[in-house]
Amino acid sequence: MAVGREDVEILKPRIDKREYRRIVLRNSLQVLLISDLDTDKCAASMNVGVGSFVTLTASKALPIFLVLLIFFIQHMLFYASEKYPLEDSYSKYITEHGGSTNAFTASEMTNYYFDVNTDCFEEALDRFAQFFIKPLMSADATMREIKAVDSDEDDWIYPVIKGYSSIVSSGPVEGLWCHGNWDTLDVRPKEKGVDTRQELLKFYEDKYSANLMHLVVYSKESLDKIQCLVEDKFQEIRNSDRSCFQFPGQPCTSEHLQILVKAVPIKQGHKLRIVWPITPSILHYKEGPCRYLGHLIGHEGEGSLFYVLKKLGWATGLSAGEGEWTSEFSFFNVVIDLTDAGQDHMQDIVGLLFKYIQLLQQSGVCKWIFDELSAVCETGFHYQDKISPIDYVVNISSNMQIYPPKDWLVGSLLPSDFNPAIIQKIVNELSPENVRIFWESEKFEGLTDKVEPWYGTAYSIEKVSSSTIQAWMSSAPNENLHLPAPNVFIPKDLSIKNAQEEVKFPVLLRKSSYSKLWYKPDTVFSTPKAYVKIDFNCPHAGNSPETEVLADLFARLLLDYLNEYAYYAQVAGLLYGISHTDSGFEVTLVGYNHKLRILLETIIDKIVKFEVKPDRFSVIKEMVIKDYQNFKFQQPYQQAMYYCSLILKDQTRSWVERLDVLLHLNVEDLTKFAPMMLSQAFLECYIAGNIEREEAKSMVQHVEYVFFKGPNPICRPLFPSQFLTNRVVKLERGMNYCYSKEGLNPSDENSALVHYIQVHQDDFILNVKLQLFALVAKQPAFHQLRSVEQLGYITVLMQRNDSGICGVQFIIQSTVKGPAHIDSRVEAFLKMFGSKLYEMTNDEFKSNVKALIDMKLEKHKNLREESRFYWREITDGTLKFDRREAEVAALKKLTQQELIEFFNENVKVGATRKKTLSVRVHGNQHLAEYHSQKSEAVQPNTIQIDDIFSFRRSQPLYGSFRGGIGHVKL
Repeated sequence: MAVGREDVEILKPRIDKREYRRIVLRNSLQVLLISDLDTDKCAASMNVGVGSFVTLTASKALPIFLVLLIFFIQHMLFYASEKYPLEDSYSKYITEHGGSTNAFTASEMTNYYFDVNTDCFEEALDRFAQFFIKPLMSADATMREIKAVDSDEDDWIYPVIKGYSSIVSSGPVEGLWCHGNWDTLDVRPKEKGVDTRQELLKFYEDKYSANLMHLVVYSKESLDKIQCLVEDKFQEIRNSDRSCFQFPGQPCTSEHLQILVKAVPIKQGHKLRIVWPITPSILHYKEGPCRYLGHLIGHEGEGSLFYVLKKLGWATGLSAGEGEWTSEFSFFNVVIDLTDAGQDHMQDIVGLLFKYIQLLQQSGVCKWIFDELSAVCETGFHYQDKISPIDYVVNISSNMQIYPPKDWLVGSLLPSDFNPAIIQKIVNELSPENVRIFWESEKFEGLTDKVEPWYGTAYSIEKVSSSTIQAWMSSAPNENLHLPAPNVFIPKDLSIKNAQEEVKFPVLLRKSSYSKLWYKPDTVFSTPKAYVKIDFNCPHAGNSPETEVLADLFARLLLDYLNEYAYYAQVAGLLYGISHTDSGFEVTLVGYNHKLRILLETIIDKIVKFEVKPDRFSVIKEMVIKDYQNFKFQQPYQQAMYYCSLILKDQTRSWVERLDVLLHLNVEDLTKFAPMMLSQAFLECYIAGNIEREEAKSMVQHVEYVFFKGPNPICRPLFPSQFLTNRVVKLERGMNYCYSKEGLNPSDENSALVHYIQVHQDDFILNVKLQLFALVAKQPAFHQLRSVEQLGYITVLMQRNDSGICGVQFIIQSTVKGPAHIDSRVEAFLKMFGSKLYEMTNDEFKSNVKALIDMKLEKHKNLREESRFYWREITDGTLKFDRREAEVAALKKLTQQELIEFFNENVKVGATRKKTLSVRVHGNQHLAEYHSQKSEAVQPNTIQIDDIFSFRRSQPLYGSFRGGIGHVKL
């Protein structure tokens, strides 16, 4: 029995048709039940009120490995439970039934979550509940997980925040961001006579109490049925009646304030982080003080701090708002990405920031700005896109720990109470006396005197008095800083337009020698939003490394020019983007449809009147150079995936070529290139959502008129021979291809393998065979290669689709073994897996087929998700808008014998039709293997790729599905 069901009215969006109910079980577990009759997936999230901050008071007294237990426990609960002792059976069950599962640890919480197909939710929920009732955490599994975590080497996070935590914060936070390794979780504990597993069990028993947990369960059943299910599964969780952890007081004493920390980052670039400890805004979430101040200090319109810094050529990005917080303390952060020139003007930049804060002091708190922000937030909440159940339950369970039940769905999204005094209080806290400045630049190399102990970051600290900052303010440029103007992009018309007909798939509404228009009215989501995509297919944009880089600079400069105007649209919920593509550039708009056309026409006008501003060209060029230079700091597995794409995709060019070209480009080059690129184009358009047919036609006709037909046309249509195609290398059957490379970062210990098996060109029957193999093999591959053999923390089996060319790939990153050894273990797994396919019972086969069918029949959650699905069909040229229905039909006819034959012909080791490409990136631990391979004899049926471009030129290509306008009928 539940202790109680409280009929609290939970505030929900106006368009939300789901039902909600709060209950409290007899063990004091608080639960929110969600019934969604339309859902294709069920989901659950358990939020445990124990996070990384629980260790803050303990870390001085306890060794660092105990601090790491909170992260390590998160891994261990997935292994097995007393009720389900078979290792990894939980993850296997979830994966085989169309679901996914994960967990994360934050400052004051640890969150576990999953989703799964609707017909197997009850058993999945039961398996999930055992995490919190009786997990096993065996000694053997504990040791293997320590080894697996060790191979991660913290490389997921160190390039971004290396050393930041223990420099940024006061004393008792050492190891706050560590996930642990062999040294911290095994070697050091043994030296001190401590058993890691016993400490793990003790920590779990002490901290994991039902009264500190909040559960969200999302199902398509009625609320009464969900309640019975939850009471049955979760009431056995032990309630130790633990108190919520508190960390009273501010973590920063006077010695941690008025400081300037200079640190050497891993990557190229310069960054300023200005941080103030403040009163947590969670105490005043209805008044939204940090939302108000973040909106103004982070604004990018004319007169804003960023506008001024950008005009001076000192910054390329700025964000402002509340950072890490608890109910006891919080930090307000302003983060500024600096140019090289900005690096030389740090004092002026900090001075300008404090001048803007001074402006806020003098202007007082403006009611019209608060009301405008409140209106934007209210519209955003009530017309929010539906998201996947798994993301939804995580958001809500996290909120449940923080907010009263009526605000569980909305959290702090709706600032509604105008209280100038509370906002002014936070403004007053953003003072020179309260500030901490963190300045990161590679220019500090060799100029620092301290080393952060866990990540080895070089840094130094100096004091900065308030009088010094006052002097910086006085000497800063006298720029016209002012508050933003009223936002003209806030939508007033939120009415839903009636689609004239039920259109299930996109239709080709209009076709000319200049453009194609695909149209899909919203007949599903009933939101006042639209999605517009225009792909400018320009043959002069991608025929050399120079033109490719120039097209990229063109797209980035366009965004740069639009920013101060279009930023208002972004604030109002109308997002836009301009990005470089292989064949030119594309414009995307998504959001409220009311003012969308105004923004589109402004963007088109900017394109037509494009001119190169020398000062902005220099800034953007510098930014792109750093992007290319930072490529070498990418994860080894990302490098391997990049090389794989470079080998397979025709007409792609390396970042090395692009960087070499970029270094020599100047303003005149882009000035000449832009009109040439725009002199010939074909426009592929997709318009969907709350827009009527004639309105969609009118938009495209306007764009055509401006470019091709107006008084000053700048563009001509393409000749048939100029339509660009997507071509992919066709590997030879029965051959193994291998490309080996040293990792680009000499200090990175990780190596990586991408083992790719190319199978076929888009075909419904072959597609479903490949997809079913990937579904059935995914969890066994993870279990064998990651859990049992501990080859690498990152171990993934996934499908790959290059412009309609389908295959499957293993991605593994490791410090433990070199890529060649890992490659051999992938092949060993495939040999072993073949027998598992033969041993699969008919019921198991049918269950897997049903799981895949359920995944395919899952409805799109929102307009953006639907539009991306159809746009992929358009850009690939496949145009199979009914793909999911057709593949379901093919799946229903598929037999187990056909799956086995598919495996034997295309995937099995030694199969005569099999086409394999292994891309191996060697970290510094495995360079000997890399060098020794060069002298080894090449195995039979193996081709060693030495030069990617020579190889690509020598290979046949698949035909392209893209080919112009002739083959599609209205």
